[in-house]
Amino acid sequence: MEDKKIRRNLYRVLRKTGVQKQKIKLNTSFDDDLRFDNVDWSIFAFYLEGVFDISIKDEELNKLHDIRNTIQYLGKTA
Repeated sequence: MEDKKIRRNLYRVLRKTGVQKQKIKLNTSFDDDLRFDNVDWSIFAFYLEGVFDISIKDEELNKLHDIRNTIQYLGKTA
């Protein structure tokens, strides 16, 4: 899947998770900037798996720190 399509779909996932459009930038951190809690992570993982048709393990989810490295991860798996 091409980077632009991954980015567009990831932004869709983030919007479904409740993230405001203006907060979505490549260097946005899930923990520091968006303050994701356990519920946010669960919702994010649910939509991520559905939109990208992947299965993501908790260990892999824990490695996702910001939007940029999530795009990189999805580029390798999708």
